[in-house]
Amino acid sequence: PPSGFLIKKAAGIDKGSSKANSEKVGKVTRKQLMEIAEIKRADMNTDNMDSIIRQLEGTARNMGVDVVD
Repeated sequence: PPSGFLIKKAAGIDKGSSKANSEKVGKVTRKQLMEIAEIKRADMNTDNMDSIIRQLEGTARNMGVDVVD
């Protein structure tokens, strides 16, 4: 499944924010991103988990989802 779908599912939201910089619609934890990274590992262009998590963090931020520890 697409990263955006998995992030929305983890955050418990139906759709991302139309104004991602000013309007936050949900939160995900780094632990949830690590679980998503394990699912997406085969589809990504790297095997480095830190890089995959950083890519997922960027996707989440662009959707208006905060990443918390």
